[in-house]
Amino acid sequence: MKKKIAILGSTGSIGKTLLNLIAKDKKNFDVQLLTANNDYKTLLKQAKKFKVKNLIITNRKSFELLKNKTKNLNIKIFNSFDNLNKIFKFKIDYVMSSIMGIDGLEPTIKIIKFTNKIVIANKESIICGWNIINKELKKNKTEFIPVDSEHFSLWFGLQNLKVNNIEKIFITASGGPFYKISLNQFKNIRTSQALKHPNWKMGKKISIDSATMINKIYEVIEARNIFNIPYKNIQILIHPKSYIHAILKFNNGLIKIIAHDTTMKIPIFNTLFLNSNKNLKSKKINLKILNDLKFKKVNLKRYPMIKLFKYLPAKQSLFETIIVSANDKLVELFLNKKIKFTDIQKKLFYIIKSNEFSKYKKIYPKKAKDILELNNYVRLKVLKNVYKSINV
Repeated sequence: MKKKIAILGSTGSIGKTLLNLIAKDKKNFDVQLLTANNDYKTLLKQAKKFKVKNLIITNRKSFELLKNKTKNLNIKIFNSFDNLNKIFKFKIDYVMSSIMGIDGLEPTIKIIKFTNKIVIANKESIICGWNIINKELKKNKTEFIPVDSEHFSLWFGLQNLKVNNIEKIFITASGGPFYKISLNQFKNIRTSQALKHPNWKMGKKISIDSATMINKIYEVIEARNIFNIPYKNIQILIHPKSYIHAILKFNNGLIKIIAHDTTMKIPIFNTLFLNSNKNLKSKKINLKILNDLKFKKVNLKRYPMIKLFKYLPAKQSLFETIIVSANDKLVELFLNKKIKFTDIQKKLFYIIKSNEFSKYKKIYPKKAKDILELNNYVRLKVLKNVYKSINV
């Protein structure tokens, strides 16, 4: 029987990688839904190639253009995730949620009840709305697998083991493009420099997050949420080669080290084919890297964003949404050359340390609307606070 699949954010890198894997075994898959925000041309090409009957595209203009392009095709076009009940009459086998940013939160929550397994690549959903997601997972008996290389590695390393047997986990960071430049050069960093990640091909936003190292703060929050591990038991290690993705130290003295090549194809493949008879061609073990791992602790002078740890509340709250939303807007301003690279961290700390936002450490997110409304407010607040120093 064919596996029934849906991909939220199919025109992004994660979605494309998943479709490339499916294409090699197309006879065993039935892709029932693909979605995008704006890229209707790629979405239509994907729909034709995989014979997909349902598409969601959320940008209104792109929706109208896609409708015109599909007038004579047997494809249903929707403009909203409110129509999922018209698409799925029964639970499907697998959903990949890879919509970028906070926009991925509501679609992720809404589709859980329609699938037996959901694989989430959207950091913001797990950071800001994990309690809501987890409630839906339990309510609908839906299996969850994280697909970020670090969290998939932790998840894989914990198979048939209990979280309370963990003494400590280590998440690795490459150090980004500025691992070796002198500290006095940071004030003159250009956008083009910050986008040049040494190991991974990524979108602009996540490339900047990697350069500031806030992406590792995000990953620690995700690990805390997913595995229910306190922050004191999670540590970041600099590992320039990005070959080791996670280390698990157990309270029985054993240590697990999870490694794979720097490609998202490996975790994505395993969310789809784990415990099956399918094999993925991969490179031989790189002994040169294994013999020269060069793990280092994070230098706070080089990566001051890591100081965010001391402001994080022990339990999930709306404060994480403030961090994500403020950073999103500041990165946008940096990419548009309105602020300096060093301003991202400085202005983020200014925002989160204010009395107005500190109180959110004690407020628990109850529904997606709480998170989305706060996101919009924080983004406007960031603009207001930096208005005097930028030309908007």
